[in-house]
Amino acid sequence: MGVTTFTQEFVTPVSPARMFKALVVDSHILVPRLVPESVKSIEFVEGDGGAGSITQTNFSGDSDCEYLKYKINAVDKEKLECRYTLIEGGVLSDQLESIVYEMKFEESGDGGCICKTRSEYHTKGEFEIKEESIREGKEKAMGVYMLVEAYLLANPDEEL
Repeated sequence: MGVTTFTQEFVTPVSPARMFKALVVDSHILVPRLVPESVKSIEFVEGDGGAGSITQTNFSGDSDCEYLKYKINAVDKEKLECRYTLIEGGVLSDQLESIVYEMKFEESGDGGCICKTRSEYHTKGEFEIKEESIREGKEKAMGVYMLVEAYLLANPDEEL
């Protein structure tokens, strides 16, 4: 088994606490509302959103994949960090065992934040994953981040 790691950062004028709440704590509410053409629902299969919980993202009929299941490894609401693992569905196959994601939201100094993400691709056997092969997934994730950012900026007083 090999591990390939990719990192990414983006800067937003939205505060770290608000981005964390929208993308981590309340993503099961907000994401299906913002992209109903892609995401049918996000539900807790086990737990309530804390460490050890399992969520299932269900996609619309137009998607290449029917669902994804994630295990939440850690959520730190004070440090604005989370870690979760894709355990079933999607790109997992005979070549990928799991994908571990980490997100961290830090102050940017101007009231906004820097979102730092890290993805670890745990491969089976001698398979090596290349960045270009995961580009589409990264672009979809950035699209969701940008939609959430736009929503939060357009609705500064809304509590989710």
